[in-house]
Amino acid sequence: MTSTPQLPLLLGLPLAVAAGLLIPVQGRINGALGIVLDDGIAAAVVSFTIGLIVMVAVSLILPRGRAGLVWILPALRQRRFPPYYAMAGGIGAFFVFAQSFTVGALGVALFTVATVTGQTVSGLLVDRMGIGPAGKKSVTGIRVLGSLLTIASVLWAVSPRLAGPTGGGGTGIGPLLIILLVPVAAGLLVSFQQAMNGTATVHYGTPIATTLVNFIAGFVVLGVSWLIKLAVAGPGNALPDQWWYYLGGPLGCIFIGVGALLVRSLGVLVTGLGMIAGQLLGSLGLDLLLPVPGSVVALPTVLGTFLTLIAIILATLPWPRGTLKR
Repeated sequence: MTSTPQLPLLLGLPLAVAAGLLIPVQGRINGALGIVLDDGIAAAVVSFTIGLIVMVAVSLILPRGRAGLVWILPALRQRRFPPYYAMAGGIGAFFVFAQSFTVGALGVALFTVATVTGQTVSGLLVDRMGIGPAGKKSVTGIRVLGSLLTIASVLWAVSPRLAGPTGGGGTGIGPLLIILLVPVAAGLLVSFQQAMNGTATVHYGTPIATTLVNFIAGFVVLGVSWLIKLAVAGPGNALPDQWWYYLGGPLGCIFIGVGALLVRSLGVLVTGLGMIAGQLLGSLGLDLLLPVPGSVVALPTVLGTFLTLIAIILATLPWPRGTLKR
């Protein structure tokens, strides 16, 4: 087994932020593709198919990729980690589907704060269970307080959409809240995916192999789901001609691979913090500079987003022992 490189904090944290910036861009692309196809599952299948093709090529071309391929089957056969870790890509598939299904209705900013809420809360559970390569971490009262503040901040950020009978964007309050549950659920699962990928990378020796396995698992899950949808409801619209609709998969390759690499060096908490910071700033920037129909960016949206960022810092930084310890 080869060893993955260890990155210092000053290099790893900016990489995490940069990777996080790609997530809202991918969300905008996959959401737009879902609208064009009139089929969120088909959009997710397209994204994962292209990502899988990219990762197969990278794994065969790069020497480190070929070395990682050698260790995938032995690691799974010898059960060096729980076998279901290999299905972490199914979580990524659900995340991409959530993008395709909800970004058009919510806007990138609200989608992001919803997923961030889920990710912050689940980060507490992941640390408690010790799923990641860093093992178990204590849950402190200050982190619980930070998680509760995150939820309150998100509610403030989405309040402009909940104002009035149509929620400010043509969607009623009830349907909007139901739609919001989808990205919240996706965010809840993201911390588990990052932890499982970090552990798998230790045994594969490279994040390239981890990313490839993620795309294989996600492709299978989405492919089966799309075939069922095709049999029940029929196909959606034809694929668009514009090239940028097909960038979602390659962007996913980057942030899944970077995340798998950084979890071992920085831990789940710091990696998640950096990526969340990138998501928040990137999503708000997209909705401000390149708004789409249904996007609402009011003062509470901006302030709530930045308060969410502060709350995440409160929830995830390594506070001294004894600080509201539970």
